[in-house]
Amino acid sequence: MAKKFEYATVPLLVHATKQILDNWGQDGWELVQVVPGPNPENLVAYMKRTVSDGGGES
Repeated sequence: MAKKFEYATVPLLVHATKQILDNWGQDGWELVQVVPGPNPENLVAYMKRTVSDGGGES
C-alpha cells in the first residue's frame, strides 16, 4: 500500500525560520520546499508528514 501524506503551508518570518521549522519538525512534519512570500520579510514553507492509519490530522 502506498504511503499517504498530509500537507501544510506555513508562513515563515526570516528572523525566526529555524525556530518555526524546528517546531513543525518536532510534530513530525518534513520540509518540502520554501518559496518567497508576499513581501521580502516573509517566506512560505511547504510541509508534509505521513498520515497515520487513523487518517486525518492528529
